[in-house]
Amino acid sequence: MENIALWQGLALCGIVSWIFISSCLNVTQKLRALVQPWVSHHVISETPISLQIQKYQHGFLDALFSGLSCVVSVPFYTAFLPLLFWTGHGKLARQMTLLMAFCDYSGNCIKDVVSAPRPSSPPVKRMTATKDEEENALEYGLPSSHILNTICLSGYLLHYVLSYSQNQDASLKFAGLAIVCLIVCLTGIGRIYLGMHSVIDIIAGLAIGFAILAFWLSVHDYVDSFVVSGQNVTTFWAFLSFLLLFAYPTPEIPTPSFEFHSAFTGVAFGIVAGVQQTYHQFHHEAVPHIFTPQLTIPAFIGRVLVGLPTILVVKYCSKALAKWILPVVSNTLGIPIKSTSYIPMLSGSVAGKESEKIKQSGYAMKLLFFSSQDTFDVDTGIRFLQYSGLAWSVVDLVPSLFSYLRL
Repeated sequence: MENIALWQGLALCGIVSWIFISSCLNVTQKLRALVQPWVSHHVISETPISLQIQKYQHGFLDALFSGLSCVVSVPFYTAFLPLLFWTGHGKLARQMTLLMAFCDYSGNCIKDVVSAPRPSSPPVKRMTATKDEEENALEYGLPSSHILNTICLSGYLLHYVLSYSQNQDASLKFAGLAIVCLIVCLTGIGRIYLGMHSVIDIIAGLAIGFAILAFWLSVHDYVDSFVVSGQNVTTFWAFLSFLLLFAYPTPEIPTPSFEFHSAFTGVAFGIVAGVQQTYHQFHHEAVPHIFTPQLTIPAFIGRVLVGLPTILVVKYCSKALAKWILPVVSNTLGIPIKSTSYIPMLSGSVAGKESEKIKQSGYAMKLLFFSSQDTFDVDTGIRFLQYSGLAWSVVDLVPSLFSYLRL
């Protein structure tokens, strides 16, 4: 027990030390000054390549690449992962959720550290068919999150399927690898075709994605063992999630990247906390799996019809509860707060671009050296609690309903 508490304490202290040291030494600004000019030069010089690819514009290709960008996006995985939990493949769902959170944090951190532009539009035509794509266009370019996420999640899914089936057929492995490579290639070409990324963004996404996947495959068993049977798991993950909200680089101009990070960090915490409490009831390896007599297709459809409305209600309620509780707690502790979108009465606390920059900068200094002039954006906490509640309901509340309804 003492050894476990020791390494957890050392890990958290290491993150706190990094936050403090990087803030004092302006690590983000120095890295940006070193890398950004080189990346920006490549983005500009690769404009003819983007224009050459867009010469083949066709309605079919528009639909294909726009659809593919939705299928490999964060919102898609956010909707897909709950269904995966309810199929009985709990380990796969846990690992893909945590891997998604890791990819989201790593990719967005690098985006905001480098703060490199996307291809200039015009002359490049940017096609944003969905609201999600419009928000993605507001982020910085390098690396391509779509490529990074696709490599990691499809690669891990292939690894799991081959391991779970214990199939040693070389032709099956080759077919699975070929499918993954095809999806990655089409995604990369599609990001350039849609005017969302340059070649350098795609290459960076490939390199970082392969590095993260290799790292995750070496540690995923240890991570899963800790989540399902470790000690101090929920407490440790709560502190880790809190620190990760502070250990985020300040971009040149605020982007939606930090909002995506805070939301998925909340999802990871909700999943870990829920699984830790209910593993032996709902998430152990002996639970019924889909396509078996214990979990038929009609029963799974019933789970979906019960589960999806439930988690949406929990998401709404947790957001409303957080909007009520956090301002009260902040006022009680004397912490000045503002809200950029969730609480209109607080939106006027700080005006202009500076209010947006406060949201993503200086958290460590505010936390350690509190000043009466500093203002915290309460939306970050609301978003974190909202998605934590949603994720907890996926692995705790909803499976309890399944058990009650004999689904």
